[in-house]
Amino acid sequence: MGLFRSEELLGIAAETLDFILSASEQTHPNEYMGFLRAESASKLGLDRDGRVITDILVIPGTESGPTSASVKEMMRPNDINSVGSVHSHPNGVLRPSDADLKTFTSGTVHIIVGAPYGRTDWQAFDNQGEPTDLEVIDVALPDDDFFELTQEGLEDEHLEQPREQSEDTEKKGGLFSWFR
Repeated sequence: MGLFRSEELLGIAAETLDFILSASEQTHPNEYMGFLRAESASKLGLDRDGRVITDILVIPGTESGPTSASVKEMMRPNDINSVGSVHSHPNGVLRPSDADLKTFTSGTVHIIVGAPYGRTDWQAFDNQGEPTDLEVIDVALPDDDFFELTQEGLEDEHLEQPREQSEDTEKKGGLFSWFR
């Protein structure tokens, strides 16, 4: 595989769809919005070529109300794993508005979920706003411990790194001084 990913999008992980539906329900009556990320099917233990939607990236500063959700364009990720977007329609309408179509320019799939946010209350669309099928795949998602900080982990990391600072540097602090 080269720098640009052109693998077929196989579907969405069942657990990821459940997260989307739950987040949309919790955000109701306001719209929910996020960006879709996919992983290689082989990394998920599937014996198929392609990618599966596994993650939702919610951008800080996303503004949402009962009829729209928006993100500042400069905050949109430039992510090689990004495959599209997801947002909810609290009114339950499962088709894109004209405003939605204007945001369907990045990625290859865009999901709209609607109230009451059950397993059948969603639809995937292509960049033109045409409905597209997206298989729900029951696959175990990899554990991502990137943000899992524990006191034990911090202590282990501290013990592994030799401390080579002068007293002057230690007294002045610095960016990471609060870890000491």
